[in-house]
Amino acid sequence: MTKSVFTGKVYVVRDNIDTDQIIPAQYLNLVPTIPDEYEKLGAYALCGLPESLYQTRFVEEGQLDTEYPIVVAGKNFGCGSSREHAPIALGSANCEIILAESFARIFFRNCVATGELYPCESADRLCEILKTGDVVTVDLDAATVTAAATGQVYPFKPLGDVRPVVDAGGLFNYARQSGMIASK
Repeated sequence: MTKSVFTGKVYVVRDNIDTDQIIPAQYLNLVPTIPDEYEKLGAYALCGLPESLYQTRFVEEGQLDTEYPIVVAGKNFGCGSSREHAPIALGSANCEIILAESFARIFFRNCVATGELYPCESADRLCEILKTGDVVTVDLDAATVTAAATGQVYPFKPLGDVRPVVDAGGLFNYARQSGMIASK
């Protein structure tokens, strides 16, 4: 049974977070298919954010994983170059969901193709409602986010046909599980 409810602290970012901020180019030499290098990618997730705007780091110095399994963002999250390292780095850091007002198309597709993250489009501007460290519960079946402190419920666009692909762990796993391509 695939997990459908996620509870955890949020990490809040604003509009136009690009792939260079998600995973700076100097870390693109890490190969995600090599387990040790996949783990290292997580240590650098969102390290390209300007410290002047984001004093709290997504992944603490010297750590591989984040304490924020849910990222809340504004508009156009994942813009910039089409690097699939961006969702992979976030997933490696143990991020599970990105709740954004909107996504750059290629980042959204890379989330689905890699199966690393659930890219959820929120109807509300959650980056102005929630603060880093707030606890929320995301229910993929109900397509809702509930703020623990207030009990306020916010809807997001249902994932539809995207969800089973992410549930399966990405496009190739989904194709194998559904018989579209032969299993290994």
